[in-house]
Amino acid sequence: MDNEPKKEDQKKKEEVEGLDEETLFVVSQTFKALSDPTRIRILHLLCEQEMSVNQIADNLELRQSTVSHQLRFLKNLRLVKYRRAGTTLFYSHDDEHVINVLQQTINHALHH
Repeated sequence: MDNEPKKEDQKKKEEVEGLDEETLFVVSQTFKALSDPTRIRILHLLCEQEMSVNQIADNLELRQSTVSHQLRFLKNLRLVKYRRAGTTLFYSHDDEHVINVLQQTINHALHH
């Protein structure tokens, strides 16, 4: 019972601040994902069409292992998803909100 007032106080504090710890973590991880040039290039490419790891690697002139590593990071954040066709995985973006932020940021950079 002694913990109940503390929990209520914490919940009220989070409501006042507007963001709980989990939300803050997800937001910071999303910005971390968008802070890497390779991940930005991959997401930008996947805005246009779904691609296999090899197609992404060829298109961006990267090693397959580099692309796989970055896709794993993006998949863990639910920024990309995949579908299987035989033995090949085809990746596409998985969050329109993040793609919109990415596109707006690119437009902002091009505007200056």
